[in-house]
Amino acid sequence: MEDLDPPREVSGAADDILRTLEAFGLYWDREVIYQSRRHGAYQQTLQRLEHAQLVYPCGCSRKDIRENTARSGSGDVYPGTCRDGLPQGREARSLRLRVPDLNVRFGDRLQGDIEEWLPEKSGDFIIRRADGLFAYQLAVVVDDAEQGITDVVRGTDLLDSTCRQIFLQQSLGVARPRYLHLPVAVNEHGEKLSKQTKAPAVSPRQAVAALTAALRFLGQSVPDGLESSQQADFWSWAVPNWQSGRIPKTRIIEVH
Repeated sequence: MEDLDPPREVSGAADDILRTLEAFGLYWDREVIYQSRRHGAYQQTLQRLEHAQLVYPCGCSRKDIRENTARSGSGDVYPGTCRDGLPQGREARSLRLRVPDLNVRFGDRLQGDIEEWLPEKSGDFIIRRADGLFAYQLAVVVDDAEQGITDVVRGTDLLDSTCRQIFLQQSLGVARPRYLHLPVAVNEHGEKLSKQTKAPAVSPRQAVAALTAALRFLGQSVPDGLESSQQADFWSWAVPNWQSGRIPKTRIIEVH
């Protein structure tokens, strides 16, 4: 459960997620792990990276970075201001991972070959934030390694994070999972369907209809009437008839 950011955590959201998964016939194999209870594991990993001299303190605010990148024309990539030490008059805020001249490549099971030159794409990225919270990139790598995750299936909106996570995996000497990045449902403006774009939430009372719509969105050949079936009958059909080769790389849903 990715509840790493208490200021943004909605009370009761975690329990609601679990109830929704159960309503859709989706279950988990082991005890649910909450990131909010794993700060000790993240701190130990951070200390390993510090011992390897891969981490340095950064005193830059978001405003500082925006101003520096605007002058240098480097987009949103951190320009390495504090890489060789904090500038005079600045105090440490966040901790960044020192990124070498490295080209990260991996084969995505749907998107194909992905390649990213880290210094140009991400630069030295944050692994502990200015507010003391651990960054998502660090937490997810530690969690996946500890749980023995072999396959990660998620939306293409997280594709940009993957090469950074692979570099962290290499730095920590842990296994790399296989990745499959699914198309994200967006509206006619290219915005991901979410609360921010006023997209309606899925209803546990219409679980089979929503699951059938998801199959169609993912390019599956769905028989007429499946959305009206019982949940057990839906899964009895869906699992053996799943064809990953039919998934489109991109897809747009228009919201009316």
